[in-house]
Amino acid sequence: MEIVYPMFAMFGLTVFVVFRMLYLRYTAARNKEINMRFFKSYRGYEEPEHLRVISRHVINLFEMPMLFYVVGILILQTGQTGVLTLSLAWAYVALRGVHSYIHLTSNKVMMRFRAFIASCLVLVALWLTMFIGLISAG
Repeated sequence: MEIVYPMFAMFGLTVFVVFRMLYLRYTAARNKEINMRFFKSYRGYEEPEHLRVISRHVINLFEMPMLFYVVGILILQTGQTGVLTLSLAWAYVALRGVHSYIHLTSNKVMMRFRAFIASCLVLVALWLTMFIGLISAG
């Protein structure tokens, strides 16, 4: 059951970034940094870089992390919870937090890339751990 806690933490990170993006978009529109018509089709007007970066990051939070939610549900449903799966789940969330922090602050590409690759490797390890647990129980 503890596997839901890192899933909630990942959800919390996603919600935080989405609301941060909404705040930045609202502020940019209010300060006339961006034309509101841009949001109609996301074309035709220049989007400030800081908005482009956070928008891309929100999209990113709905890509690989979806595989994390799926494996979390599978772990929960199959009873594959344990110290290893829970540790890997928390490591994934921590690495995604590091990735978000880097992307939304300094945006140093190589640092961000390393955090992303590390999170992907942890996610693969989580899937493999769950799969091996299923095979050995079956």
